[in-house]
Amino acid sequence: MIELVLLACLVDKPASCRDVGLVYPGENLTPMQCLMQAPPQMARWAGEHPGWKIMKWSCRRAGRYAKT
Repeated sequence: MIELVLLACLVDKPASCRDVGLVYPGENLTPMQCLMQAPPQMARWAGEHPGWKIMKWSCRRAGRYAKT
């Protein structure tokens, strides 16, 4: 299983960052499919977390990062 991993930092404290893992529920995606579906997933996450800014992102094997 593949997950989208975001590096998100607080807008008002740019040195305060965390990794966020977003798993695509019920889907068995390839890394390429994950990359192609990432922009709307990131937009949804950013809309739900207005105090955070996404600095970097990638698709990796699921289960290696904390879920939020």
